[in-house]
Amino acid sequence: MRAIACFLLLSAAALGQANPFSDRLYPILKNAGCPTCHNSNGVASATRLHFPDGSAPAERTEAFGRSLVRLVDRQHPEESLLLKKPTKRIPHAGGERIKPGSAEETALISWIRFLAAMPADDVAAALKYEEGGPDAGKPEGAVLRRLTNSQYNNTVRDLLGDQTAPAEQFPPEDFVSGFKDQYDAQNLSPLLEEAYSSAAEKLARNAFRNGDLHRLIPCQPGPGCREAFVKEFGRKAFRRPLDEGERRRYVALFNRESGFLAGAQLVVEAMLQSPNFLFRLDETANPAWKPYAAASRLSYSLWDSMPDGALLDAAARGDLSSPRRIEAEARRMLRDPRAHQAIDEYVSEWLRFDRILTSSRDRRRYPKFSRETAVAMTEEARMFISDLVWNDRNFMDAFSAGYGFVNADLASIYGVPAPAQDFARVAFTPESERAGLLGQALFLSLSAKPEDSSLTGRGLFVREQFLCQHVPPPPAGVNTNLAPSTEAHPQTNRERMSEHATNPFCATCHNLIDPIGAGFEKFDAVGARRDQYELVFYGGHHGGPRQPPKTVELTMDTKGWVAGTPDSNFSSPRELGLILAKTPLCQECMVKQYFRYVTGRMETPADSRLIRRVYEDFRQSGFHFQELMISLVRNRETMLEERNTYVARNHKAL
Repeated sequence: MRAIACFLLLSAAALGQANPFSDRLYPILKNAGCPTCHNSNGVASATRLHFPDGSAPAERTEAFGRSLVRLVDRQHPEESLLLKKPTKRIPHAGGERIKPGSAEETALISWIRFLAAMPADDVAAALKYEEGGPDAGKPEGAVLRRLTNSQYNNTVRDLLGDQTAPAEQFPPEDFVSGFKDQYDAQNLSPLLEEAYSSAAEKLARNAFRNGDLHRLIPCQPGPGCREAFVKEFGRKAFRRPLDEGERRRYVALFNRESGFLAGAQLVVEAMLQSPNFLFRLDETANPAWKPYAAASRLSYSLWDSMPDGALLDAAARGDLSSPRRIEAEARRMLRDPRAHQAIDEYVSEWLRFDRILTSSRDRRRYPKFSRETAVAMTEEARMFISDLVWNDRNFMDAFSAGYGFVNADLASIYGVPAPAQDFARVAFTPESERAGLLGQALFLSLSAKPEDSSLTGRGLFVREQFLCQHVPPPPAGVNTNLAPSTEAHPQTNRERMSEHATNPFCATCHNLIDPIGAGFEKFDAVGARRDQYELVFYGGHHGGPRQPPKTVELTMDTKGWVAGTPDSNFSSPRELGLILAKTPLCQECMVKQYFRYVTGRMETPADSRLIRRVYEDFRQSGFHFQELMISLVRNRETMLEERNTYVARNHKAL
């Protein structure tokens, strides 16, 4: 870093400016929208150009500006990709971002000439820029994460033996960055506080309603057992040992009641309302609690619930500081049924079961769609992914497998005979053109509209959920409504959406998502196959005889492609599924999505080394998802230690 810093100073001096790229060109590129797509999660993430995180320090932005030399033709600067792409002199999926002949282009050309003239040694130094270096972004620090509703239910079940799922009555959780556990959005509203209080009272009362049926009391009731109960139950509830002050307070609370069970109930009720129960430490500055924070990270990642006694004992022994022991614990935990519940919760959020379970359909057009049908769609996807994970199949078959798990409702949609047993594995026929998640009714329905399929909805879902690319929302004030088809001028969805390609406010993003959705137009809003696009016009009677509905059938153009992905032309879910299964961008997205779920946040440039390491383990395993899970929890612990050491060393140096 010292050599690069010296290089930056010399380069800046040559241009007569402290931060020549940050001050001159970066604002131009930012106004042109380049960083919006060209980042690790943008729709241009597959390209070589990734802008640094918005919070990156100036020296990193300057280093990035010089690393753009990789996009410069040093012999013929005017032929550089860095010039030709944003000015659309050659095809550019993002369209024209900088107008040829403008002052902005003049500034860009000036920077390109500077890069082209750099000495070879300076070029070598510039190319050492690494987006994911150890100082690339803010590392994980001390974080309190509130238990999600599913984690709350699982935790009270494992802690108290309570099966009532009280969090089902809590306020619903919001999806942020695709999941419900992102800690930046985990506020604590007065309504939720009241729900926690009410639940704690009921849970504590039920725990001892008929005596100690759940064996919460570790000893024979008596004066000495009160303290033993506080210490043992507190260790489980707080997922760490109580400190001395906590122990004294809860023993004093216990002693307010003369009856043993009444005192124990009071302690349970109080602990269930404590932040130490409701929040879990993902990282802590307290050295004594670090092993227990690691235990909680493991248990809530792999079980969606609290650590068991064996994991807490491993933390007490200091075993969780060893990558080998972490992996051994992780493999033990994956053999436990609780690992299955954690994957089920992950899948339900990743594939957005909530959208289909709360959706409706035009009853005149889709009479077979019901609440039961929607539940069947989620059950098929859950069983499909569960089979891939727990039978150690290639997880990328999630996009290319030629089968599904079907009941009578889904068989009717798929046009196959109903299986003898609900949700039996059924092979799709070649004529169906279905494969994997993309051919299942869940995806085809939840990304549609109540009355019809949606090019934009389906394309957006593929980009965001399966390629991990964020598509910016439409500009403020832009009318997103398109004129409907009329009986006098009937149009397919693709024909109606063609307006997006000609409207400059819409084209940039819609050219990246609508062509994907077009490749699914053979399937309607509930996922049934169709060979023609059917429009139904219902005539009014206006006092006269009611007119029968008029049906118009149109030929569809179902050619689709994924802009920015080579050789990605397709016209069916099966064809796109085969493409995605082999695409590194999609493969790495499987790592990123699980990372976001486990860590409760979006990845930053500082996480890129971890994600690359986990992706490589995932790939080398033959894309077995259990190996992805183990690699993530093992490497995350290792890199947390590395990062803490790095921060401490640099803090000391300062």
